[in-house]
Amino acid sequence: MQHTELKVGELARRTGLSIRALHHYDEIGLLKPSAHTASGHRLYTAADIARLSHILSLKQLGFSLEEISGTLGRADFSALRVVELRLQRAREQLAEQRQLCERLDAIARQLRAAEPVSADDFLHTIEAMTMFEKHYTPEQLKELEARRKAMGDDAIKEVEAEWPRLIARMQEEMAKGTDPATEPVRALATRWRELVRAFTGGNPGIEKSLNTLHQQEPQVARRQGRDPKLMEYVGRAMAALDAPK
Repeated sequence: MQHTELKVGELARRTGLSIRALHHYDEIGLLKPSAHTASGHRLYTAADIARLSHILSLKQLGFSLEEISGTLGRADFSALRVVELRLQRAREQLAEQRQLCERLDAIARQLRAAEPVSADDFLHTIEAMTMFEKHYTPEQLKELEARRKAMGDDAIKEVEAEWPRLIARMQEEMAKGTDPATEPVRALATRWRELVRAFTGGNPGIEKSLNTLHQQEPQVARRQGRDPKLMEYVGRAMAALDAPK
């Protein structure tokens, strides 16, 4: 092939690629014909065809065209480098699949533990899992899962059932105009803090991620009854708890 020079149509026919694909490779700078006929027609040289072989090999390994361009442009490009990059990609995909399995497993546990749920409830469950992955680090998610196992499903159900009641009682005190520094509200705030710590394990990083979730995902906070006015009221009650006596 040292002296082989092919026009785009011939290269397409012999490789099984479309002329459109070869033109696209040319346009994005991935594979440009190196030679031209006297009349100006572009010709692919043996070196171009060898590069095309590398491109197709990398595509089969799952690389995007952008990744292929960057890989072929490296001075240290080699077959070993290709395999190492593909191995790295496979590990990343495996990690993503594990995260998906964990999400689906968590949803399945919730569905097994409850009565049949509506489509909206199911979507809310998926939304909640997605929000968790967005706002918590992998390490925090592992810690939360460990706490869930340590607490057990029965204890978790009790806490989940208590939250709406606690929120409702706090809303009642706010509606009545009760000073958040008074004892009834302070007692509610104390329990509120206990439930948060039961979830976070006292980890300030997880508590910060929880607060960020509620701030940046207002639809989740609203669904839980945690509107901004209530949270401001709870914040004042917490401040009263921490105030020097």
